[in-house]
Amino acid sequence: MTLPSQTNHNINTNTIIDSLLDTDAYKLHMQQAVFHQYPEVEVVAEFHCRSEEDLRPYFDDIKAQVDLLCQLTFQQDELEFLSRLPFFKADYIQYLADFKLQKETIEITNESDQLHITLRGKWLDVILWEVPLLAIISEVRGRARYPQATVEQACQHLHHKLAQVKALSPHVDMSAFSLIDFGTRRRFSKQVQEKIIDELMNHFPQFEGTSNYYFAFKKGLTPVGTQAHEWFQAHQQLTGDLADSQQLALHTWLKEYPDSLGIALTDCINMDAFLRDFTPTLAHTFVGLRHDSGDPIVWGEKAIAHYQKLGIDPQHKLLVFSDGLSLEKALEIYQHFAHRVQTSFGIGTKLTCDIPGVESLNIVLKLTACQGRPVAKISDEPGKSMCRDEDYLRQLKQAFHLAS
Repeated sequence: MTLPSQTNHNINTNTIIDSLLDTDAYKLHMQQAVFHQYPEVEVVAEFHCRSEEDLRPYFDDIKAQVDLLCQLTFQQDELEFLSRLPFFKADYIQYLADFKLQKETIEITNESDQLHITLRGKWLDVILWEVPLLAIISEVRGRARYPQATVEQACQHLHHKLAQVKALSPHVDMSAFSLIDFGTRRRFSKQVQEKIIDELMNHFPQFEGTSNYYFAFKKGLTPVGTQAHEWFQAHQQLTGDLADSQQLALHTWLKEYPDSLGIALTDCINMDAFLRDFTPTLAHTFVGLRHDSGDPIVWGEKAIAHYQKLGIDPQHKLLVFSDGLSLEKALEIYQHFAHRVQTSFGIGTKLTCDIPGVESLNIVLKLTACQGRPVAKISDEPGKSMCRDEDYLRQLKQAFHLAS
Protein backbone atom coordinates (compact mmCIF):
# COMPACT_ATOMS: atom_id res chain seq x y z
CA MET A 1 0.00 0.00 0.00
CA THR A 2 1.42 3.35 -1.06
CA LEU A 3 0.87 6.17 1.44
CA PRO A 4 1.30 9.92 0.91
CA SER A 5 4.36 11.77 2.13
CA GLN A 6 4.55 13.31 5.58
CA THR A 7 4.46 16.86 4.17
CA ASN A 8 1.91 18.99 5.99
CA HIS A 9 -0.14 21.02 3.52
CA ASN A 10 -1.28 23.46 6.16
CA ILE A 11 1.11 26.17 7.35
CA ASN A 12 -1.36 28.95 8.15
CA THR A 13 -1.31 29.50 11.92
CA ASN A 14 -4.88 30.81 11.79
CA THR A 15 -6.12 27.56 10.28
CA ILE A 16 -8.77 25.90 12.42
CA ILE A 17 -8.68 22.38 10.97
CA ASP A 18 -5.18 21.18 10.12
CA SER A 19 -5.82 17.43 9.90
CA LEU A 20 -8.58 15.39 8.25
CA LEU A 21 -8.25 13.06 11.22
CA ASP A 22 -9.72 15.89 13.34
CA THR A 23 -13.20 14.40 13.07
CA ASP A 24 -15.56 12.14 14.97
CA ALA A 25 -14.88 8.41 14.79
CA TYR A 26 -18.33 7.52 13.54
CA LYS A 27 -17.70 9.51 10.36
CA LEU A 28 -14.82 7.29 9.27
CA HIS A 29 -16.67 4.17 10.42
CA MET A 30 -19.71 5.12 8.34
CA GLN A 31 -17.59 6.19 5.38
CA GLN A 32 -15.92 2.79 5.21
CA ALA A 33 -19.36 1.15 5.23
CA VAL A 34 -20.50 3.49 2.45
CA PHE A 35 -17.26 2.78 0.52
CA HIS A 36 -18.00 -0.94 0.55
CA GLN A 37 -21.81 -0.98 0.43
CA TYR A 38 -23.03 2.20 -1.30
CA PRO A 39 -20.18 3.85 -3.26
CA GLU A 40 -22.44 5.43 -5.90
CA VAL A 41 -25.28 6.67 -3.67
CA GLU A 42 -26.00 10.42 -3.93
CA VAL A 43 -27.14 12.55 -0.99
CA VAL A 44 -27.99 16.09 0.04
CA ALA A 45 -27.18 17.48 3.48
CA GLU A 46 -28.15 20.87 4.93
CA PHE A 47 -26.87 23.02 7.76
CA HIS A 48 -29.25 24.22 10.46
CA CYS A 49 -28.65 26.58 13.38
CA ARG A 50 -31.00 25.45 16.14
CA SER A 51 -29.91 28.44 18.23
CA GLU A 52 -31.45 30.76 15.61
CA GLU A 53 -28.41 33.00 15.90
CA ASP A 54 -27.52 35.07 12.84
CA LEU A 55 -24.27 33.59 11.55
CA ARG A 56 -24.03 35.70 8.39
CA PRO A 57 -21.36 38.04 9.86
CA TYR A 58 -18.93 35.09 9.80
CA PHE A 59 -19.54 34.20 6.14
CA ASP A 60 -16.16 35.34 4.77
CA ASP A 61 -14.13 33.72 7.55
CA ILE A 62 -16.03 30.44 7.23
CA LYS A 63 -15.50 30.37 3.46
CA ALA A 64 -11.79 31.05 3.90
CA GLN A 65 -11.49 28.14 6.36
CA VAL A 66 -13.41 25.88 3.98
CA ASP A 67 -10.90 26.71 1.25
CA LEU A 68 -8.08 25.66 3.58
CA LEU A 69 -9.96 22.52 4.56
CA CYS A 70 -10.17 21.43 0.91
CA GLN A 71 -6.36 21.44 0.68
CA LEU A 72 -5.89 18.78 3.34
CA THR A 73 -5.02 15.12 2.83
CA PHE A 74 -4.54 12.31 5.32
CA GLN A 75 -0.91 12.04 6.39
CA GLN A 76 1.17 8.86 6.36
CA ASP A 77 1.36 8.43 10.13
CA GLU A 78 -2.39 9.06 10.42
CA LEU A 79 -3.16 6.34 7.86
CA GLU A 80 -0.77 3.95 9.54
CA PHE A 81 -2.57 4.59 12.84
CA LEU A 82 -5.94 3.80 11.24
CA SER A 83 -4.56 0.70 9.53
CA ARG A 84 -3.55 -0.74 12.92
CA LEU A 85 -7.17 -0.72 14.10
CA PRO A 86 -8.85 -4.09 13.53
CA PHE A 87 -11.98 -2.90 11.75
CA PHE A 88 -10.48 -0.79 8.95
CA LYS A 89 -9.77 -2.62 5.68
CA ALA A 90 -6.74 -2.09 3.45
CA ASP A 91 -8.79 -0.99 0.43
CA TYR A 92 -10.48 1.76 2.46
CA ILE A 93 -7.15 3.00 3.85
CA GLN A 94 -5.86 3.15 0.28
CA TYR A 95 -8.94 5.18 -0.69
CA LEU A 96 -8.25 7.62 2.16
CA ALA A 97 -4.66 8.06 0.94
CA ASP A 98 -6.04 10.00 -2.04
CA PHE A 99 -9.06 11.56 -0.34
CA LYS A 100 -9.78 15.28 -0.34
CA LEU A 101 -12.93 17.18 0.52
CA GLN A 102 -14.32 18.43 -2.79
CA LYS A 103 -15.14 22.13 -2.95
CA GLU A 104 -17.76 21.55 -5.65
CA THR A 105 -19.88 19.57 -3.19
CA ILE A 106 -20.46 22.55 -0.86
CA GLU A 107 -22.53 25.69 -1.40
CA ILE A 108 -22.36 28.48 1.21
CA THR A 109 -24.57 31.58 0.89
CA ASN A 110 -25.71 34.43 3.12
CA GLU A 111 -28.26 36.06 0.86
CA SER A 112 -31.37 35.66 3.04
CA ASP A 113 -31.86 35.89 6.80
CA GLN A 114 -29.34 33.20 7.78
CA LEU A 115 -26.17 31.43 6.74
CA HIS A 116 -27.12 28.63 4.33
CA ILE A 117 -24.93 25.63 3.64
CA THR A 118 -25.87 22.73 1.38
CA LEU A 119 -23.80 19.70 0.43
CA ARG A 120 -24.58 17.67 -2.70
CA GLY A 121 -22.77 14.70 -4.17
CA LYS A 122 -21.83 11.10 -3.56
CA TRP A 123 -22.39 10.10 0.03
CA LEU A 124 -18.79 8.90 0.02
CA ASP A 125 -17.62 12.47 -0.68
CA VAL A 126 -20.15 14.33 1.46
CA ILE A 127 -19.91 12.30 4.67
CA LEU A 128 -16.66 13.74 6.04
CA TRP A 129 -17.74 17.39 5.74
CA GLU A 130 -19.99 17.60 8.80
CA VAL A 131 -17.63 17.53 11.78
CA PRO A 132 -14.85 19.85 10.55
CA LEU A 133 -17.39 22.23 9.04
CA LEU A 134 -19.35 22.56 12.29
CA ALA A 135 -16.12 22.91 14.26
CA ILE A 136 -15.05 25.72 11.92
CA ILE A 137 -18.35 27.56 12.31
CA SER A 138 -18.27 27.21 16.09
CA GLU A 139 -14.68 28.42 16.40
CA VAL A 140 -15.00 31.32 13.93
CA ARG A 141 -18.05 32.52 15.82
CA GLY A 142 -16.33 31.99 19.19
CA ARG A 143 -13.25 33.99 18.17
CA ALA A 144 -15.40 36.89 17.00
CA ARG A 145 -18.04 36.95 19.72
CA TYR A 146 -15.94 36.05 22.76
CA PRO A 147 -12.39 37.29 22.14
CA GLN A 148 -11.82 37.54 25.89
CA ALA A 149 -12.52 33.83 26.53
CA THR A 150 -9.42 31.75 27.25
CA VAL A 151 -8.34 28.14 27.48
CA GLU A 152 -7.42 28.78 31.11
CA GLN A 153 -11.00 29.80 31.90
CA ALA A 154 -12.30 26.59 30.34
CA CYS A 155 -9.89 24.54 32.45
CA GLN A 156 -10.70 26.39 35.65
CA HIS A 157 -14.39 25.74 35.10
CA LEU A 158 -13.70 22.07 34.37
CA HIS A 159 -11.82 21.72 37.66
CA HIS A 160 -14.72 23.36 39.48
CA LYS A 161 -17.02 20.68 38.04
CA LEU A 162 -14.59 17.89 38.86
CA ALA A 163 -14.39 19.14 42.45
CA GLN A 164 -18.17 18.87 42.69
CA VAL A 165 -17.98 15.29 41.45
CA LYS A 166 -15.19 14.49 43.91
CA ALA A 167 -17.32 15.84 46.74
CA LEU A 168 -19.85 13.11 45.94
CA SER A 169 -17.21 10.36 45.98
CA PRO A 170 -17.82 9.22 49.57
CA HIS A 171 -21.46 8.63 48.69
CA VAL A 172 -21.25 7.34 45.08
CA ASP A 173 -19.32 4.31 43.81
CA MET A 174 -17.63 5.76 40.71
CA SER A 175 -15.80 2.56 39.75
CA ALA A 176 -18.09 1.83 36.78
CA PHE A 177 -18.50 5.43 35.61
CA SER A 178 -17.18 5.96 32.06
CA LEU A 179 -16.72 9.40 30.50
CA ILE A 180 -16.03 9.93 26.79
CA ASP A 181 -15.25 13.25 25.09
CA PHE A 182 -17.86 13.89 22.37
CA GLY A 183 -16.99 17.56 22.00
CA THR A 184 -15.54 18.12 18.52
CA ARG A 185 -18.47 19.51 16.52
CA ARG A 186 -19.41 22.36 18.87
CA ARG A 187 -16.15 23.01 20.66
CA PHE A 188 -15.13 26.56 21.46
CA SER A 189 -11.81 25.85 19.80
CA LYS A 190 -9.47 22.99 19.02
CA GLN A 191 -7.11 24.33 21.70
CA VAL A 192 -9.86 24.21 24.32
CA GLN A 193 -10.81 20.65 23.39
CA GLU A 194 -7.21 19.46 23.56
CA LYS A 195 -6.59 21.09 26.94
CA ILE A 196 -9.83 19.71 28.37
CA ILE A 197 -8.79 16.23 27.23
CA ASP A 198 -5.38 16.68 28.83
CA GLU A 199 -6.92 17.78 32.12
CA LEU A 200 -9.34 14.85 32.14
CA MET A 201 -6.51 12.42 31.41
CA ASN A 202 -4.54 13.81 34.33
CA HIS A 203 -7.28 14.41 36.88
CA PHE A 204 -10.30 12.18 36.15
CA PRO A 205 -9.60 8.42 36.25
CA GLN A 206 -13.04 7.69 34.82
CA PHE A 207 -12.11 9.38 31.52
CA GLU A 208 -11.86 6.57 28.98
CA GLY A 209 -11.65 7.99 25.47
CA THR A 210 -12.70 10.44 22.81
CA SER A 211 -14.82 10.47 19.68
CA ASN A 212 -12.08 12.54 17.98
CA TYR A 213 -9.69 10.41 15.94
CA TYR A 214 -6.95 13.06 15.87
CA PHE A 215 -6.75 13.29 19.65
CA ALA A 216 -7.06 9.51 20.00
CA PHE A 217 -4.07 9.19 17.65
CA LYS A 218 -2.06 11.97 19.28
CA LYS A 219 -2.66 11.00 22.90
CA GLY A 220 -3.03 7.23 22.78
CA LEU A 221 -6.72 7.29 23.69
CA THR A 222 -9.50 4.89 22.71
CA PRO A 223 -11.48 6.25 19.73
CA VAL A 224 -15.21 5.84 20.33
CA GLY A 225 -18.09 5.92 17.84
CA THR A 226 -20.30 3.80 15.61
CA GLN A 227 -22.98 5.34 13.39
CA ALA A 228 -25.05 8.55 13.23
CA HIS A 229 -28.58 9.41 12.17
CA GLU A 230 -27.56 9.75 8.53
CA TRP A 231 -26.90 6.00 8.36
CA PHE A 232 -30.54 5.27 9.18
CA GLN A 233 -31.89 8.23 7.19
CA ALA A 234 -30.18 7.18 3.96
CA HIS A 235 -31.56 3.67 4.28
CA GLN A 236 -35.06 5.09 4.04
CA GLN A 237 -34.36 5.42 0.32
CA LEU A 238 -32.14 2.35 -0.01
CA THR A 239 -34.85 -0.17 0.85
CA GLY A 240 -37.82 -1.50 -1.07
CA ASP A 241 -40.27 -0.96 1.77
CA LEU A 242 -39.90 2.10 4.01
CA ALA A 243 -40.92 0.07 7.06
CA ASP A 244 -37.88 -2.18 6.52
CA SER A 245 -35.34 0.65 6.48
CA GLN A 246 -34.19 0.42 10.11
CA GLN A 247 -33.63 -3.33 9.91
CA LEU A 248 -31.75 -2.93 6.63
CA ALA A 249 -29.54 -0.27 8.22
CA LEU A 250 -28.79 -2.50 11.21
CA HIS A 251 -28.12 -5.64 9.18
CA THR A 252 -25.93 -3.78 6.70
CA TRP A 253 -23.93 -2.37 9.60
CA LEU A 254 -23.36 -5.89 10.91
CA LYS A 255 -22.31 -6.97 7.42
CA GLU A 256 -19.58 -4.32 7.52
CA TYR A 257 -18.72 -4.73 11.21
CA PRO A 258 -19.70 -8.24 12.35
CA ASP A 259 -17.37 -8.28 15.35
CA SER A 260 -16.88 -4.64 16.35
CA LEU A 261 -18.49 -1.17 16.62
CA GLY A 262 -21.65 -2.77 17.94
CA ILE A 263 -23.55 0.18 19.44
CA ALA A 264 -26.82 1.05 17.66
CA LEU A 265 -28.35 4.54 17.59
CA THR A 266 -32.06 4.33 18.41
CA ASP A 267 -33.79 7.64 17.68
CA CYS A 268 -33.86 8.27 13.95
CA ILE A 269 -37.58 7.45 14.16
CA ASN A 270 -38.10 6.99 17.90
CA MET A 271 -37.26 4.47 20.58
CA ASP A 272 -40.54 2.54 20.36
CA ALA A 273 -40.24 2.15 16.60
CA PHE A 274 -36.61 1.12 16.96
CA LEU A 275 -37.36 -1.55 19.55
CA ARG A 276 -40.08 -3.04 17.33
CA ASP A 277 -37.32 -3.61 14.76
CA PHE A 278 -34.67 -4.68 17.27
CA THR A 279 -35.20 -8.42 16.89
CA PRO A 280 -33.76 -11.07 19.21
CA THR A 281 -30.92 -11.69 16.75
CA LEU A 282 -30.05 -8.00 16.53
CA ALA A 283 -30.38 -7.51 20.29
CA HIS A 284 -28.01 -10.38 20.99
CA THR A 285 -25.51 -9.30 18.32
CA PHE A 286 -25.24 -5.59 19.06
CA VAL A 287 -23.24 -4.76 22.18
CA GLY A 288 -25.66 -2.00 23.17
CA LEU A 289 -27.57 1.14 22.30
CA ARG A 290 -26.97 4.89 22.15
CA HIS A 291 -29.37 7.53 23.46
CA ASP A 292 -29.48 10.92 21.71
CA SER A 293 -32.92 12.43 22.38
CA GLY A 294 -35.84 12.34 24.78
CA ASP A 295 -35.88 11.50 28.49
CA PRO A 296 -32.77 9.36 29.17
CA ILE A 297 -34.32 7.57 32.15
CA VAL A 298 -37.47 6.62 30.24
CA TRP A 299 -35.31 5.52 27.29
CA GLY A 300 -33.02 3.41 29.47
CA GLU A 301 -35.95 1.72 31.20
CA LYS A 302 -37.41 0.82 27.80
CA ALA A 303 -34.07 -0.65 26.72
CA ILE A 304 -33.77 -2.74 29.88
CA ALA A 305 -37.36 -3.97 29.58
CA HIS A 306 -36.77 -4.95 25.94
CA TYR A 307 -33.66 -6.95 26.80
CA GLN A 308 -35.47 -8.67 29.65
CA LYS A 309 -38.42 -9.51 27.41
CA LEU A 310 -35.99 -11.21 25.03
CA GLY A 311 -34.34 -13.16 27.85
CA ILE A 312 -31.13 -11.11 27.68
CA ASP A 313 -29.43 -10.04 30.90
CA PRO A 314 -29.19 -6.21 30.66
CA GLN A 315 -26.02 -6.29 32.76
CA HIS A 316 -24.26 -7.77 29.73
CA LYS A 317 -25.29 -4.81 27.55
CA LEU A 318 -24.06 -1.20 27.31
CA LEU A 319 -26.21 1.94 27.16
CA VAL A 320 -24.36 5.01 25.84
CA PHE A 321 -25.89 8.37 26.75
CA SER A 322 -24.96 11.36 24.57
CA ASP A 323 -27.78 13.90 24.51
CA GLY A 324 -26.67 17.32 25.73
CA LEU A 325 -25.14 15.89 28.88
CA SER A 326 -23.37 17.66 31.70
CA LEU A 327 -21.28 15.82 34.30
CA GLU A 328 -24.04 16.39 36.82
CA LYS A 329 -26.71 14.90 34.54
CA ALA A 330 -24.47 11.97 33.63
CA LEU A 331 -23.98 11.16 37.32
CA GLU A 332 -27.71 11.27 37.90
CA ILE A 333 -28.29 8.76 35.08
CA TYR A 334 -25.38 6.61 36.23
CA GLN A 335 -26.77 6.33 39.74
CA HIS A 336 -30.24 5.48 38.45
CA PHE A 337 -29.02 2.53 36.38
CA ALA A 338 -26.22 1.34 38.69
CA HIS A 339 -25.87 -2.47 38.82
CA ARG A 340 -28.69 -2.94 36.31
CA VAL A 341 -26.94 -2.24 32.99
CA GLN A 342 -23.52 -1.03 31.86
CA THR A 343 -23.42 2.69 31.05
CA SER A 344 -21.13 5.16 29.30
CA PHE A 345 -21.48 8.91 28.90
CA GLY A 346 -20.46 10.94 25.87
CA ILE A 347 -20.30 14.60 26.86
CA GLY A 348 -19.76 17.23 24.20
CA THR A 349 -20.63 20.90 24.45
CA LYS A 350 -20.66 20.87 28.27
CA LEU A 351 -16.98 19.87 28.18
CA THR A 352 -15.46 21.67 25.19
CA CYS A 353 -17.55 24.84 25.08
CA ASP A 354 -18.28 25.34 28.76
CA ILE A 355 -16.70 28.68 29.64
CA PRO A 356 -18.33 31.21 32.00
CA GLY A 357 -19.92 33.99 29.98
CA VAL A 358 -19.89 32.01 26.72
CA GLU A 359 -23.20 30.96 25.19
CA SER A 360 -22.70 27.73 23.24
CA LEU A 361 -23.98 27.34 19.69
CA ASN A 362 -26.41 24.55 18.74
CA ILE A 363 -25.68 23.69 15.11
CA VAL A 364 -26.23 20.54 13.04
CA LEU A 365 -25.76 19.24 9.52
CA LYS A 366 -28.30 16.59 8.53
CA LEU A 367 -29.18 14.57 5.45
CA THR A 368 -32.29 15.84 3.68
CA ALA A 369 -32.25 13.62 0.57
CA CYS A 370 -30.82 10.33 -0.68
CA GLN A 371 -30.92 9.21 -4.30
CA GLY A 372 -32.95 12.30 -5.16
CA ARG A 373 -35.71 11.50 -2.67
CA PRO A 374 -36.41 12.95 0.81
CA VAL A 375 -35.25 11.44 4.08
CA ALA A 376 -36.17 12.45 7.62
CA LYS A 377 -35.24 12.24 11.25
CA ILE A 378 -38.22 12.17 13.64
CA SER A 379 -36.44 11.62 16.98
CA ASP A 380 -37.69 11.18 20.55
CA GLU A 381 -37.60 14.95 21.00
CA PRO A 382 -39.74 17.19 18.74
CA GLY A 383 -37.14 19.96 18.57
CA LYS A 384 -34.64 17.58 16.99
CA SER A 385 -36.90 16.43 14.16
CA MET A 386 -35.86 17.39 10.65
CA CYS A 387 -37.88 17.16 7.42
CA ARG A 388 -39.10 19.82 5.03
CA ASP A 389 -41.31 17.48 2.99
CA GLU A 390 -44.59 17.11 4.88
CA ASP A 391 -45.93 14.44 2.51
CA TYR A 392 -42.86 12.29 3.04
CA LEU A 393 -43.01 12.83 6.79
CA ARG A 394 -46.58 11.52 6.78
CA GLN A 395 -45.46 8.45 4.82
CA LEU A 396 -42.65 7.81 7.27
CA LYS A 397 -44.92 8.10 10.30
CA GLN A 398 -47.45 5.80 8.67
CA ALA A 399 -44.77 3.21 7.87
CA PHE A 400 -43.65 3.14 11.50
CA HIS A 401 -47.14 3.41 13.00
CA LEU A 402 -46.63 6.81 14.58
CA ALA A 403 -49.38 9.32 15.32
CA SER A 404 -49.50 12.21 12.84
